[in-house]
Amino acid sequence: MICIDLLKSDVYAEFASRPIILRERYAIQSGHAQRPIVIDDIQKCPELLDEIHWLIENCGQTFLLTGSSARKLRRQHSNLLGGRAWRREMRPLCWPEVENYDPIRAINHGLIPSHYNSEHPREELRAYLADYLRDEIAIEAAVRNLPAFSEFLRVAAITNAELLNYSNVSREVGVSAKIVRSYFEILEETLLGFRIAPWRKSNHRRLIETEKFYLFDTGVANFLAKRTVATATPEFGKSFEHLILMELLAFKAYYEPEMDITFWLTSNKQEVDFVINDKAIAIEVKAASKVGPWDTKNMTILSEDGPIGKRIIISMDPIKRVIKDSFGEIEIIPWQEFLSRLWSKEFKTS
Repeated sequence: MICIDLLKSDVYAEFASRPIILRERYAIQSGHAQRPIVIDDIQKCPELLDEIHWLIENCGQTFLLTGSSARKLRRQHSNLLGGRAWRREMRPLCWPEVENYDPIRAINHGLIPSHYNSEHPREELRAYLADYLRDEIAIEAAVRNLPAFSEFLRVAAITNAELLNYSNVSREVGVSAKIVRSYFEILEETLLGFRIAPWRKSNHRRLIETEKFYLFDTGVANFLAKRTVATATPEFGKSFEHLILMELLAFKAYYEPEMDITFWLTSNKQEVDFVINDKAIAIEVKAASKVGPWDTKNMTILSEDGPIGKRIIISMDPIKRVIKDSFGEIEIIPWQEFLSRLWSKEFKTS
């Protein structure tokens, strides 16, 4: 395997000044033709993509291209390889990758490997946010008002897992709603945040059609919001929901790319946290240590809009059981069992 690390200044300078070097080195050396070429941080040198395209077409060369953002590539109208590239997204750590998985540690440290395992997670998060989020992302996106962008990150973290409201964030940050919208787009294009769309197919109730926004990592979200979360705190519920969503997104990235994750919310504030693949699975996340029939009301209401393949409530309750309503069974599952079954592909729908 041949590795080209564009984070190294001398390597970057060499290829940025003469991208043709890639072809000169690897087109004529048949011994290299079958050795994959790994190029790290490809977004730093988009000009290489033309040479990569040529080597794929004419030499059958295989590449592994990694990067933290496709924003720069798209904005510069770079060669995106005409469908020849398979896209894979690496997520933060997930259940199968963590020994002795601790949800409180995951919520506060986050699941970036160096953060989760650190004895000094606040320092790690502080360095990450200072050196990467505020500086590198702001520079790449040509953000002119850095103080406003920093304040935006804080407000985005406070409103994490809530409905998107550009006007409210605009008032908090002190910039226009149009700029706030562009800031959210920056987070999405650099894979630092994502939207979850609402499920919109109700025949009986008026639904909220606004998207929710989540930062990519629970630790980053809570550090930016300047909070430490414990099970007894009001913030635990949203953070626990966010943590389960991170697992669903990781499973989607690695096993089921077409999996559709939405949420259901009525104008009367009745809500089911996640609706998977058009009601193949409905999931509620409860932070409570005891779940009872009173917690199944929203599942029942959602079922009035048509059958649901599987209905699940995930919680801190250690007792697994089934509660029945007029539409059938609702599984009450401890969070550990849910994650184990998820990664065993029990809930795979395709």
